[in-house]
Amino acid sequence: MRVLKFFLYGLLALLVLVVAVGFVLPSKYHVERSLEVKAPAEKVFALVNDPKQWATWAVWNKRDPGMKVAYSGAAEGVGAKWAWESKTEGSGEMEFTRSEPPKLVGYKLFFPDFGTTATGTLVFVPAGDGTRITWTNDGDMGGNPLLHYMALAMDSLVGPDFEAGLWGLKARAEAP
Repeated sequence: MRVLKFFLYGLLALLVLVVAVGFVLPSKYHVERSLEVKAPAEKVFALVNDPKQWATWAVWNKRDPGMKVAYSGAAEGVGAKWAWESKTEGSGEMEFTRSEPPKLVGYKLFFPDFGTTATGTLVFVPAGDGTRITWTNDGDMGGNPLLHYMALAMDSLVGPDFEAGLWGLKARAEAP
């Protein structure tokens, strides 16, 4: 019985430590990836500024072809919105908040599963005979100390998806 009691106290102490460290960890995160595309900024911009085009290059749609997507608001640019539900990719909503042809598309995200929001941009800058695309995402996981661990890991969790998405965007933009 004494061993069990020692084990339970140890487990409780570990749980308290994990929660306490979580309060100290940052709640905010930043993810950023870039890639050069041999296509004019206008062509790349058009593939990003229209939410229906995202399904042709974003990695999440490819991982779950059965993802349910609903579009609303403007057809493209500021006010264009879509929401998705997926068993493997989660649920969320995205709305374009900025559209500066052919330089930038800004968005906000909402993830109901976590009750968190994020903002991001895709910036298009002429580079040689093409365009350099920089995709950023910034968010705040709020006050939940356990979600602070997730904030700490966001670059490694989301970064590879951004890279795959940029490669998909590159393939689409460079196609004849």
